[in-house]
Amino acid sequence: MTTRGQRASRAAASTGPVKARPSSVADVMRMVEQNDIQMIDLKFCDLPGTWQHFTVPLEEFDESLFTKGTGFDGSSIRGFQQIQESDMLVVADPVTAVIDPVFEIPTLSIITNVVDPHGAGPNQPARYPRDPRYIAQKAEEYVRSSGVGDVSYWGPELEFFVFDSVRFDQNARSGYYFVDSDEGIWNSGAEESLTGEFNLGYRPRPKEGYFPAPPFDTMQDLRSEISMALREFGIHVEKHHHEVATGGQAEIDMRFDALTRMADNVMVYKYITKNICRAHGKVATFMPKPVFGDNGSGMHVHQSIWKGNDNLFSDPEGYAGISDFGLYYIGGLLRHAPALLAFCAPTTNSYKRLVPGYEAPVNLAYSQRNRSACARIPAYFNDPRSKRVEFRAPDPTCNPYLAFAAMLMAGLDGVKNKIHPGEPLDKDLYDLPPREARRIKQTPGSLEEVLNALKRDHAFLLEGGVFTQDLIDTYVDYKFSREVDPMRLRPHPHEFFLYFDA
Repeated sequence: MTTRGQRASRAAASTGPVKARPSSVADVMRMVEQNDIQMIDLKFCDLPGTWQHFTVPLEEFDESLFTKGTGFDGSSIRGFQQIQESDMLVVADPVTAVIDPVFEIPTLSIITNVVDPHGAGPNQPARYPRDPRYIAQKAEEYVRSSGVGDVSYWGPELEFFVFDSVRFDQNARSGYYFVDSDEGIWNSGAEESLTGEFNLGYRPRPKEGYFPAPPFDTMQDLRSEISMALREFGIHVEKHHHEVATGGQAEIDMRFDALTRMADNVMVYKYITKNICRAHGKVATFMPKPVFGDNGSGMHVHQSIWKGNDNLFSDPEGYAGISDFGLYYIGGLLRHAPALLAFCAPTTNSYKRLVPGYEAPVNLAYSQRNRSACARIPAYFNDPRSKRVEFRAPDPTCNPYLAFAAMLMAGLDGVKNKIHPGEPLDKDLYDLPPREARRIKQTPGSLEEVLNALKRDHAFLLEGGVFTQDLIDTYVDYKFSREVDPMRLRPHPHEFFLYFDA
């Protein structure tokens, strides 16, 4: 019998083009028959942004899974139902079906949509308004129904760390974390590497991990294996590389896609990355700031809107080749950035990354080519098709369905109300004179601040019924009760360093 690691490696070792995805239920049925599938794994996303799953044996699988669905306990899922209303359904989306490389038993993975069996009245099923995937789908439909465009394209760049070990705990009398990586510069003085071999000394120094060739970069094959497994999911990988930080930071870039499909791809990306790293005895984390004193992990998000064959962000006569439509879209992102970050940088740890002095963009400004601006207009190619904005504040702890939808709605609000972002700032915003720097607004400094901003500024999210007041209220309450308040109550290890002798 193959192990999980051997099965993941075998799937990743395939060659050839990106796998075509099924387009119908009939396609899925053929996949099951031709690949000796024994289990059907059903995946859906909870409100904070983590995949949940359960599995149906082959003998329970038929076409009703794509029409009526199958039941689960919604009260056990974060941000979903109360116990007195717990019966919920998931309905499989056939275009997401793929053979899952993580499992030993031949298993078909399918992403599902969540349905409330009484959402439209007694015994009248309806899409569940707190299903994050439904929010993304409504955002896509809003673009079409409003007449603004036909499709929005999304290209997130997820960064992550790969560690060799991790330990953490928090209880009444202690609190600590410990991460380790054989690539970490802190291991340069060890007699042996973490693998028990002699210490050979090649390790990226802090902030010098961007693009070093082997032997500094020890994760080339690991990233390639992840990239090849993503190909099996129908995901086109454009490039992968070591990232800036020491200690095993990496990035794998996916080709842009439409909003919901790209959010699906982000969930697949994190799932595959974590499981292939585990198969190699390592652990991947998308936490924004797991290492003190070096760059954190962001998720820069490239976005544009098209109508027919026209990129609405493109105007050869405009600044950086961007149209007024694109500038107004940027204006919406910057105007609503404090509220957006409740979805785009949604953890207390996010604000250990969003601080001045690192590559994380805290300045609410825009510019071409400039990575110190919150909104950047890439200028690699002078091609109208490539014109887009890159919003650099998000990080990969976000729920991609909610984050992409929120950014889209903020940008469209900028277009609707012609919110101009002002003049571009084509200079290093990290090295401005103090008087000039004080005139530039910055991102808020804590999760509590952005949640309060969302409570004040969310009317733009409610347009077209994309977000609902119930979802926003539930999300804010969840974040305060599960994250903000628990962090406020606990002593921090560094407080002992600062105050124990007071």
